[in-house]
Amino acid sequence: MIKISESTKTLDARGLFCPSPVQQTNVELSKMRIGEILTVLADDPAAEDDIANWARRLGHEIVKLEKNGNEIHFEIKKVK
Repeated sequence: MIKISESTKTLDARGLFCPSPVQQTNVELSKMRIGEILTVLADDPAAEDDIANWARRLGHEIVKLEKNGNEIHFEIKKVK
């Protein structure tokens, strides 16, 4: 049986600018267990590439990436 984790925590990084969204994402994800998903809300234009590249570099899975106007919504699954 495959168990799909749902978001267990949300980080609201709106209003923060580089490098704060990535740093806060790193801190929050480090507190979570493997398989849990962190939802990140950001509005810094650089956050889309910064967070996506950071997650891939560390081996985490970006489950969802949506943009709505200036707001970016990530769902990142902790893999390691």
